Amino acid sequence: MPKERWTHGAHFATALWLILRRPDIVPERDMPGLIRRYNESVGGVNSDMSGYHETITQASLRMARHVLAAQPEGVMPSAAFAALMASPLGDKDWLFAYWSRERLMSAQARRAWVEPDLEPLPA
Repeated sequence: MPKERWTHGAHFATALWLILRRPDIVPERDMPGLIRRYNESVGGVNSDMSGYHETITQASLRMARHVLAAQPEGVMPSAAFAALMASPLGDKDWLFAYWSRERLMSAQARRAWVEPDLEPLPA
């Protein structure tokens, strides 16, 4: 996929598809490596300033699972995606309801999970 098409929506569409259709993949474990390799394949760098971000990835996966839990069993990925994008998660800045910009954009949050400092994520 070209870098310009790897959008906010594409991240969530990929997460939902992996969760729903690839039981051989554990997204929380496997997506970090997949994203890092993708970034490098399109000329990106995974560093403390750009590229892969652990807290954003894990938060997005948690929230994708949260949205899926409210969907009927056997939901199609496209329907789950529509529900997710119609929720507050459809806004690319949704994370700032839970994390301050300073905390989320820190090198520490890029490297490892950092708990929200504004509001806890929904259970």
